[in-house]
Order: sequence, then C-alpha cells, then structure tokens
Amino acid sequence: MFDVIFDPYNYPFWVLIIAILAGAIIVISRPFSTYVKFVYPNAKFEAMGNPFIGEKELDSVIDSKDIVSFKDTINTLKDYNIPGDNIFSIQRALDDTFVETVEMMRKDSSKKMNDFYNVYLKKIDIYLIKNVLRNKIEGKEINKGKIDEAILEDTKELLVSLIDSEKKDLPFLLKEYGFGQEIIDVLSNEEIDFLLLDTTIDKYLIKLLKETKLPYKCENGRKRYVNIMVDILNIKSILRGKQLGYDVRSCKNLFLFEGQEIAQWKFEQLAELESVSQVIQNIEGTSYYDALKNSIEEYNQDKSVQVLEIALDGLLLKMVRDISTQNYISIGPTLRFLVSKEFEIRNLKVIAKGISEKLSSEIIKKYLVWETS
Repeated sequence: MFDVIFDPYNYPFWVLIIAILAGAIIVISRPFSTYVKFVYPNAKFEAMGNPFIGEKELDSVIDSKDIVSFKDTINTLKDYNIPGDNIFSIQRALDDTFVETVEMMRKDSSKKMNDFYNVYLKKIDIYLIKNVLRNKIEGKEINKGKIDEAILEDTKELLVSLIDSEKKDLPFLLKEYGFGQEIIDVLSNEEIDFLLLDTTIDKYLIKLLKETKLPYKCENGRKRYVNIMVDILNIKSILRGKQLGYDVRSCKNLFLFEGQEIAQWKFEQLAELESVSQVIQNIEGTSYYDALKNSIEEYNQDKSVQVLEIALDGLLLKMVRDISTQNYISIGPTLRFLVSKEFEIRNLKVIAKGISEKLSSEIIKKYLVWETS
C-alpha cells in the first residue's frame, strides 16, 4: 500500500503532495489574512490620532474663555462637529461622538470585530446601569431620560425594567440580562455594599471582554489589555476600600480576577494592610508603582484616591500604546485608538464642565488623564 502512495508515478502520490502543499499554504496564509484586514483601519485610525490626551492640545481648550469658545476650538482642531451652546447639549454631543466613532471603526474593520465593539459599547452602558441600580436601591427618584442615554437596545430594555420594577425583583432582572449568581448574592443582602456591587458588575464586563471572539492572531493583544485593566481595577478597588475604612474581609471580597501582575495572593496581602500609603508601598516592584508613588504627595494633600486613580488611568494609556507597538500589524493600533478616544471624550467633558463652572485651568488639569511618556 505504501509503495503505491509514495510512488511518484502513481495518482495517490500527487494527491498526497497537493494536500500537503494546500495545508502548508493555509497555515502560512492564515495570519496574513488577519493582517490584511487591519491594514486599512489601522492606518486610518493612526492618521486620525487622539489629540486630546496630549498636553499641548488640552491646554488649548482649557484656556477657552467660555463654553461656546470651547466648542469652536474643538470643532476647528480635529475630527469633531459638536453642536449646542450649553453644557448639557455639548456633553451629550461628546457622548454621541464616541458612539459615532465606534460605529465608524466597526464599519472600517473586519466583521469578526463586531462582537468586540458591542462589548465595548456595553462597557459604556454599564455606568448607566450602575447609576440607575444604585438610585433604585436607595429609593431615589430616577429620571426616565436616562433610558435614552443608553447605547444598546438591550440596555434600554433593562433600564426600563429596573425603573418600573420592585426592589425585590432587581436580582432576577439582572440575571436575565446576563449577570451571574454573584449579583443575586450581593443584592440579597439586607444592607447593600455598593463597592462590592460595582466589583460584581465589573466582573461581568471583564468576562465578556475575555470571551469575545476576535480575528486570528489578536488574542495576545486583547489578553494583555484586559489583564492590565484588571490589575488597575483591582488596585483602584483596594485603594477605595482602604480610603473608606473597609475591614480586611470586605477588601478581599473586592477581588476581580488575576491580571497581568497582581495575583490573588498579592491582592489579599494588600487587603491586610491598614492604609492607602501602605498599599502603594507594597505595590513596589510592579509596573504600577511609579505612577502611584509620583502622585502620593498630592494624595496626602487632598486625601482623595481620585488623584491616584487618574494616575493609573494615565498609565493605562501608556501601556495600551505599548500594546499597540507590540501588536502593530493586528489589533494593536485599533485598540489604542479606541481606548484613547474614550479618555479623550472624558477629558473634553471634564473641561467643558470646568469652564461652565468657571474653574481655574489648574483645577481642571487635576481631573484630566494624560498619556504619560
């Protein structure tokens, strides 16, 4: 039998050769098929750039004399066309701009990126869900206009259900939306721990980001981004917990997942410390230490962990830039543009709010996220 197969004068030999060559071509060409899909969108996104995470461009809009001047400066500088003449309409237009940007990216990208863009939009909607859920639990009146702020239709449907439901039905509505048993456990407590509730919701979102299907050869870039984000969220949670005086057990409950550098044992070690300063000292040796160390003096003055969270967000932008470089021919530049655009919009909303309230440029700058060098 083998004599026939390996005899070049027989038909089976050439069938085998062709099959081997075809298999080799498929294996070799598969990565290139992914790279080809990212050539145009990556080039476009890099050409557009994200000016409003850089110091020079941010300074130019911070110095606007009023909200209309701010709007005109943005519309002149880059790819913005913001309407409105008051803080509410301008901030809403900025939110709409981000959604329009994601839809533009979806249109220019491979169809295999659709699910990822949907999850990223859900990431924005999650803030609305958290807000409505908290107000519902606290018995506060909820503005139904919040429903229209949601991006995705299933989020709008959930918000309608949350607003119209009884408090006891909240866990089951969230489970139908996709949340797991953890959300029911948290909401079943007589006294709701809102920091723990936020952590549980973040877990749901991170799981979606981890499991969303992507084009071939994109997994490494996505995995590193998600793991870094998990580290930063874990550190933020432990800093908030210490600031609020949580006990060790409560702090340990805030753990999300293991990330790039913060393992569960390390998180639990941090949870056993007494203060924010001690947490920062014990993060030494990780990539996150310098950003926090450089902000500790300002934290000691303000006694607010917000300054530390902003420093971590700036570090995230730098790390995403590094991911972009390391995954330049696949998802890297796309990921960098998307994450940077989110912070860019956030910065512009902060500046608009500050200008409308006549805050000084020094105060406004404290709340902006810069891409660190």
